[in-house]
Amino acid sequence: MNNTISNVSYLRTSRSFPTEDVRQLSVELNKSYIDIANVVNARIIGIFELNRANVTGESWFFKTVRQQSQRQVFTFTAIGNIPHGLNLSTIYQISPRSYGSFTDGTNWYGVIYASNVAIAGQLTFYVTPTNIVVLAGAGAPTITNGTIVLEWINNP
Repeated sequence: MNNTISNVSYLRTSRSFPTEDVRQLSVELNKSYIDIANVVNARIIGIFELNRANVTGESWFFKTVRQQSQRQVFTFTAIGNIPHGLNLSTIYQISPRSYGSFTDGTNWYGVIYASNVAIAGQLTFYVTPTNIVVLAGAGAPTITNGTIVLEWINNP
């Protein structure tokens, strides 16, 4: 059974190449290149460009076909709305790996992808069709600046 989801990216460390037959060598080199490209492209790509969506390199299979995920970084300096400019009709799901951090000028804290209800002592955020909404619960530190990393899975 060929189950795409259970395949693991693995690049073997050695390979024998034919030395006598040039055509067979060409075939083996092509296979080698495809193997390398597939394994390299399966990793999570660490590109975090501000104000631009970037492909993560991940593949998701919620609907039996490959769905690509993307990531975008947003900055903020206060609670409230951060316009995201995303077309949510092209998004299958916001990834649970969306996260953030901020500073009060001295210490650094996490921002939780959580709820539209403020949590005491915490900064949280949620996503509407037009904005990322940052909330501060009672007693949360003052924001000097911060970032939110939003990841989503595209429709197939």
